[in-house]
Order: sequence, then structure tokens, then C-alpha cells
Amino acid sequence: MSVLSKPHPQTIKDVVLGDRDPTIEEIVAVARYSAKVSFSEAYKARVRKSRGLVERFLAENRLVYGVTTGFGDNVGHVISPNDASQLQVNIVRSHAVAVGEPLNREQVRAIQLMILISLGKGYSGVRLELLELIAGLLNNEVVPFAPGEGSVGYLAVEGHLALVLLGEGQARVNGGELVDGATALEQVGLKPIHLQCKEGLAMLNGTTSVTAISILALFNALQSVEVADLTAAMSLEALKGTIRAYDPRYHSIKAHKGQAESAARIRGILKDSQLVAENIDYRLQDTYSLRAVPQVHGASRTFVDYARQTIENEVGSSGDNPVIYPLSDDDGIAISGANFDGSYIGLSADTLCNALTNLAKISERRTDRMVNSHFSELPAFLVRKPGLNSGYMIVQYTVAGLLGEMKVLSFPSTVDSVSTCGNQEDPVSFAYNAAMKAYKVSQKLEYVLAIELLVACQALDFLDVSKASSVTKRVYDLVRSRVPVAEEDRVFYPDIVSVTDQVRSGDVLSVVANRLEASA
Repeated sequence: MSVLSKPHPQTIKDVVLGDRDPTIEEIVAVARYSAKVSFSEAYKARVRKSRGLVERFLAENRLVYGVTTGFGDNVGHVISPNDASQLQVNIVRSHAVAVGEPLNREQVRAIQLMILISLGKGYSGVRLELLELIAGLLNNEVVPFAPGEGSVGYLAVEGHLALVLLGEGQARVNGGELVDGATALEQVGLKPIHLQCKEGLAMLNGTTSVTAISILALFNALQSVEVADLTAAMSLEALKGTIRAYDPRYHSIKAHKGQAESAARIRGILKDSQLVAENIDYRLQDTYSLRAVPQVHGASRTFVDYARQTIENEVGSSGDNPVIYPLSDDDGIAISGANFDGSYIGLSADTLCNALTNLAKISERRTDRMVNSHFSELPAFLVRKPGLNSGYMIVQYTVAGLLGEMKVLSFPSTVDSVSTCGNQEDPVSFAYNAAMKAYKVSQKLEYVLAIELLVACQALDFLDVSKASSVTKRVYDLVRSRVPVAEEDRVFYPDIVSVTDQVRSGDVLSVVANRLEASA
């Protein structure tokens, strides 16, 4: 289902965990837009039952990985039940070794929420009090400090986030200055927690960070797939392209749903365009960047949807190890395995990088066509006095530079591995690197599409905007509400930032969705 037909995360104010898996939009609502988090009674019951099993295992001194044994290659060391709590504190402290620039607010909040989602499945054996404290951080805008580099898929980044729950580490409250963890908790009326058996391991383990960051990239991608169809439609109008290449009969003989969807979306955007009607036979066929939009965009749409399905499956999964599996109302078994492996997410994130870069490469070509007077009938660089003014000449350089960066970031992380933990963890997924790449690529694509939108509006100023489609005119008015026509050279950076914000916030898609619904 397209993001055009779903509620935007900004409109979601409360997210209740427990009765069903949260949607991508609900996760973004919490991470990006500060929606409040609470637990259903079913969530609480699952957590309490699972915790009871862990306490039984400890009382019976069962051999359970990470509860009565050491971690990783230290699995052969048996831990006394008397040291079970200290073991969990030790793993948090020793694993908080990430480096580099810190994760931003929405990345941290997304990870915190994914920890609540994963541990709330009822297979992790943590106390409800721990999860309530994490929810308290989210609901009170406490953002732990977590360096963002040095993870193969789990552990280090999560260690920094967990420190704050102990009253250690650092955090910001409501965007303020960094303070120590104890002070941050005190500022919002919360108290540090004393970890008990299994809890430190459960917070650090699993696919929570890679899934969380990939979800943010995925949401950006889902929006950009729709924005790309819009910018292509507006470029088609500006470049006097023919709509014949979008004929549904032509696309019916290609067995790819994404292609037909993109073609239909663009036809819908342009259905009342006089410019398109007047230019339908202007050329027999257009250049690839206009003629092959359904095929190129459709392929990206298809693989973004593949990533969505896989990421949603991970949201519905428990990535913990060991898993506390109930056998009856009062007994169960601890099963060790590798559900923490991030390969599903890593491959999905790598796929997102390629799908989004595919959209950027054709968008850049359309942008170049509009500013390049050798290939269009528009003034050079879309300015009235070229020579004296450079116009949008260097804006296209910006897109070229972004595309170059996206190509580098699209090399897959998941094909790589470096053995860790005394060769106990001999292949690693590098899903964290894949997720971070996908997040960066998704943001760069937003700039690329915003620039095409900016350039298309300027190109339409040299035609008759009143003849553009009703959707185009509404989007044109939205852009012009913040960016005036470029009559001569000025600093274009604020214009790019403004239009990118309109793309990223969903304002552009809101106009499209409302207009398409009104004309349906």
C-alpha cells in the first residue's frame, strides 16, 4: 500500500505496543515526531510470564547462556547465581565501546522503540520495570548519547544506550546539553534501575539497531518513490514530453506491477494537463530519462517494497539469544541460536541503497535536460540573462556530486565479514553498516528529488504554468510559497533546503494525495 493512502506519522500521537506489530508509520511517529508509547495488557502479561521463567531457571541453577554463563567465547565459564546481576552490569559497561559522531535523535529513539517491540514479544525474560523505564525515556524526551561507528550489527551502540538506564553514560533532555545519565533521569523524575539476570544481554543483543535505522531509511524511501513519480511528471511537462510512453496497454504486457503503478501514477498526475495534451505528438519518442520512467521507477518501487516486506517481518520477530520459550504456564526452555543475525535486514538495506540510487540517476538526467539548453528549448540554466547569471548551472553539479556519493554507498555491506569474539562469531552480517548507508542514501535522494522539483518549477515559469496539471499547479504553489522565481543569481542553498524540507516532511505528498483524491 502506498504512503499516499496511509496516515502520515505526524498525525499519529499515541502508539500502544502489544496487541499487534506496529506499522512503519507508527515507528516513525515515535522516533521522528514524538508520539507517546504505552503497553497493552497482553504486552505486560507476556513480559511477566517470560520473566517468571527466567527466575525459575536461575533458582534451579539451569545452565543458560548469558544467564549462568559468560558471553561469546566466554560461554564455557559458569557464573554463580549470586553474580547474575553483576554479569549483566558488566556486559553493558564493557560493550559500550562505539566511537565517532553520535547517532541523531530519531535514530536513538527508533532503536529504543525497537528494543521495546522485540523484548515485548515475551521471549526475552526481562522485567516489565525495565521496559517501562525505556518507555519513560521516550515519553520524556531523554535521548542517550551513543557514538554511531564501530558496530558489526549489534552490541556496542546498544551498550551506550543501556548505560543511561543505570544512571551512567550521558544523555540530552528535551534537546538540552549533555548531562550524565543519573542527572538526565532525575530531571524527568525517573530513577536508575538495578539490572537483574538476562537484562543486560537482552538489551544489547538482537537486530534492534539495524532494524530501527533501516525503518527510518525505508520510510524516506517509501515517500521518495512517490515524489520521484511527481518530479518526473513535472519534468515531462516542462520538457514537452509525450504521454504516449505511459499508455496502460504498453505496460500491461510487462509482468512487473511496479512499472504499471508508476505509469498509472504519472498519468493520474498529468491527466488534466494542457501542456501534455498539446505536446502529445511533439516527438515520436523521447529520451530515456522521460520515456523509461515507468520501467526505472517501477523497478525501484518493486525493490523498495521487497525491503518493506522483509523489514516488517523483522519487526514481527524476536531477535534475542537465548530465547526463553514457554512449554507450559509455569515452565519453559532456553534455546540458544542466532536469531540476532542481521542478514535479512542487511540485505534489505543494501537493496534500498541500490533502488534509491537507481531513482537518483534518472532524476539527475532529467534535471540536466532542463538546465541544458543544448537538449531543451529552455534558456540556458533557466535564467533570463545567461552569461551575466549562472542560474541553476551549479545546482546540477550538486546533484551530480550527490549521485556520486550514492553510488559509492551502494556497494553492499553484507558481502563482507570480519571474524570476532575469538572466532566464536566467525561470520558477521555487517547489517549495521548497510543500515547506516541506506539511511544516508535515503536522505541524499531527498535532496536530489527536491532539486529536480525546484528546477521543474523554474522551467515551468518559462512556459505557461496555468496550462500545467492541477496537481502540478498545487505543488508549484507550495514550492513558490517558500522559494520565489529566480529572476537573477542569488544564494540558492536556502531554496534547496526549503524544498527538501517540503519533500521530507510529507508536505509535497500531502498536496499530491489530496489533489488526486479530489479528482478521483
